[in-house]
Amino acid sequence: SSRTTASSQLDVSPRIIRAACAMAATVGRRGVALLRASAPRLSAGSFAPAPRVLAPVAWRQASPAMQAAARPYVTVVKYDRDDVLEKLDSFRAEVFSTNWADYLNLVYNVPFWEAELDKLTSIVQPYLHEDAVGKKFSEVQELMDVLYQCEDVRDHLNELAELCTRASGFMGTGYAAEEKIENMDEHAKLCAEAYDSLLAKHPNFKPKIEQTVGHGLAVLRQKHKFKWGTMHRYFF
Repeated sequence: SSRTTASSQLDVSPRIIRAACAMAATVGRRGVALLRASAPRLSAGSFAPAPRVLAPVAWRQASPAMQAAARPYVTVVKYDRDDVLEKLDSFRAEVFSTNWADYLNLVYNVPFWEAELDKLTSIVQPYLHEDAVGKKFSEVQELMDVLYQCEDVRDHLNELAELCTRASGFMGTGYAAEEKIENMDEHAKLCAEAYDSLLAKHPNFKPKIEQTVGHGLAVLRQKHKFKWGTMHRYFF
């Protein structure tokens, strides 16, 4: 039986080899035919290497003469000293001449003023060492500080006056009246102290303090009786 198995394997092996060779030849012929069919569509330029792109030089060392003439603060090269002073004067005049007691006006304008102040803070840096520029910029900063303080106190006075009006009812008749503020005296006293403190710390801005906090105290005095330093100016 072992001889029979060995002879059968010898008989089968040549057939398998011939079939494999025929299959390989068929695959080879089909591959050559496909390459010949696609040859006209492939140009020589398709396989050409991509051109080399040379990046420009990002930085070159400037000459010593250019380094000596350049300003150390490059973001403000287009603003000289006169331009900075002009912008500071214009900004201060615009803010100071606005009616600070008009809350809607402040709602519209304060965001733009803050953006302009940020810009001025940047362009004024190279000239802060000069007395004229430094003094004027300090005035602008004080102006904005006083504006914020006066705005806060006046808004609180307006809210107190509004609550007093609602507590009196419909047209002061007592109909549909809301609750009264129990510690109104404390609020009025604190607002009057803030008014006196602002006048003492910022005497140069007295007109704006009177325009906002002073008039606000006078309006609240019509709703609630209390005393403060300059009440005589409003005939109280």
